[in-house]
Amino acid sequence: MPFALYLLGLAVFAMGTSEFMLSGLVPDIAADLRVSVPAAGALTSAFAAGMIVGAPLTAALSMRWPRRRALLVFLVSFLLLHVLGAVTASFEVLLATRFAGAVANAGFLAVAVATAAATAPPGAKGRATSILLGGVTLACVAGVPAGAVLGNLWGWRSAFWAVALLSVPAVAAVLRSVPADPARTGDGGGARREARALRDPRLLVLLLLAALVNGATFCTFTYLAPLATSVAGIAPGWLPGLLVLFGLGSFAGVTAGGRLADSRPRLLLTAGGAALVAGWAVLAAVAGSPVAVAVLVFTQGALSFAVGSTLVSQVLYAATQAPTLAGSFATAAFNVGAAAGPWLGGITIGAGLGYRSPVWVSAALVAAALAVAAAAHLTGRGPTSRDASRLQQTLP
Repeated sequence: MPFALYLLGLAVFAMGTSEFMLSGLVPDIAADLRVSVPAAGALTSAFAAGMIVGAPLTAALSMRWPRRRALLVFLVSFLLLHVLGAVTASFEVLLATRFAGAVANAGFLAVAVATAAATAPPGAKGRATSILLGGVTLACVAGVPAGAVLGNLWGWRSAFWAVALLSVPAVAAVLRSVPADPARTGDGGGARREARALRDPRLLVLLLLAALVNGATFCTFTYLAPLATSVAGIAPGWLPGLLVLFGLGSFAGVTAGGRLADSRPRLLLTAGGAALVAGWAVLAAVAGSPVAVAVLVFTQGALSFAVGSTLVSQVLYAATQAPTLAGSFATAAFNVGAAAGPWLGGITIGAGLGYRSPVWVSAALVAAALAVAAAAHLTGRGPTSRDASRLQQTLP
């Protein structure tokens, strides 16, 4: 794989730290800015909403830009918005910076995914995708727990400062590693032509599955801190360790998924999806046990990212008519789920159903994904192993 992909993963690490770190900071933010825990959880939904809006919009707007310029514009904007978030005393301003920062994140990720797809060897888009998403999982392993530690020691604002500082070497890495390649879509109708790829029923099914699976992940992960402390009785000082377990599981899952996504996607999605439903249900049932929570946080992280990264790679294979916007389609779909998941979990908590209720919602969302996949397979609209092999052969 080109070395530039690993350096792009560094930037994705910084952005992934920002996206996931709120799971350990929600209670502190709520207390400091005098809002409820579900309201603070809306910061995650705002970030996801910015990703949804930003992914297709920024990808389309940057189609004429050299890739390096586009990556730098989005990354520097992301950095400056985190500085603003770190100094504001207004929840509304913080909410706005999360949305705008996510738009910048979405633009960067869409261009980075397109770069990975363009530079990967034939039939290796799953492995290329896993390298980029590996930056997100490493953020869970190191960046997010570090943010929780900083939040416990010096307040939640220090975590925002840390993300801004972490973005500085990522800017340098993009400057040094990504060539100023001017080869982009040259005519104004390119975005419209690529957007028509969304009419493909198989692609629509994959995007819906991605939204449901990621919605399940974020529904529980956003409220993991109150679940662990209030239900499992885990001391707040152990939360960084719990987040490390989730990150280690995520890294293991995305690594294994990258190896299997190009050869056995259907098996991975079917078996992984079924295991996800069972895992979320068991976690909800045994959430009072600290040991069980720790084990299941690891396994659910692994399963969520193995299935999720495979869905991203399959979107790239399916969107043969949208080489530039394919990454934005996948990014937007995943963040539809990331916005809906915390929102649904917040509704159940606000209804007085307790901190276990988001985990049951996660189980229901993945069960819905399995039902959609089964219905699509019966109607001939779902992706098959034969489809994946044929698509791999047609891609550059």
